Amino acid sequence: MTIDGFYNFRDTGGMPLTAGGTTRSGVLFRSDALSGLTDTGLAELAATDIGVIVDFRTPDERQAAPDRIPTSRPFTVVELALLEGAMADMAQQFFADGAAPSAEALADAAASVPTLGGLYVGMLQHGAAQFAEVARRIAASTDDSPSAVLVHCTAGKDRTGVATALMLDAAGAERTAIVADYAASEENLAGPWADGMLQMIASFGLPLTPELRNLVTGTPPDAIEQALAWVDTEYGGSAAYLASGGLTTDELAGLRARIAD
Repeated sequence: MTIDGFYNFRDTGGMPLTAGGTTRSGVLFRSDALSGLTDTGLAELAATDIGVIVDFRTPDERQAAPDRIPTSRPFTVVELALLEGAMADMAQQFFADGAAPSAEALADAAASVPTLGGLYVGMLQHGAAQFAEVARRIAASTDDSPSAVLVHCTAGKDRTGVATALMLDAAGAERTAIVADYAASEENLAGPWADGMLQMIASFGLPLTPELRNLVTGTPPDAIEQALAWVDTEYGGSAAYLASGGLTTDELAGLRARIAD
């Protein structure tokens, strides 16, 4: 399935499960922001089973690039802001005082770029309640009406990637398939989207080091592997992590039934 105006949209169905079988199609979708949807894309989105749109972007990101939502039928929009992964916000904060940073300050900023794996661990440390709410929405979805869940941020690779990995992992998808799904975003975003993001970062005066390029446009497998390893070590797995954010036993069962049944 494709929707006009998305760079990084996909259904998470068809992934192998550790207990056999595959994840269900038409239940959990992921994408980049909806701000670029064309009129054709709006009609295509309205024709899907998606009824809940989870937006991980910050208020500044939403204001800068508002989502386009079909008006032909109802959609529920759930705003669950996560700062980690908001690249434009982080860059703008660096210039918040209005003064142009010195060359030394720019070099220091480039040298202090976090790894993606480290960024994701920080996201997990602060975002359990938000991620549990995503799981809750999936558990509450049905086949009787358009209520499938679409999760997105700006690129659909970092905040969306961590959220999707947690949902699939808690539902019993094979780790290799989860990692492969995460890694696919880099190729999907290559070209106009990635070039535009890098030009925006460069416009702030930051040198485009390999580390910064990877942070903005990359999805290396070891990044999501580090995130899932942290969840395993700290909580014993994604299901227990989501429980720490408020997901109940019944809601976990509902999540698994929707994704893995």
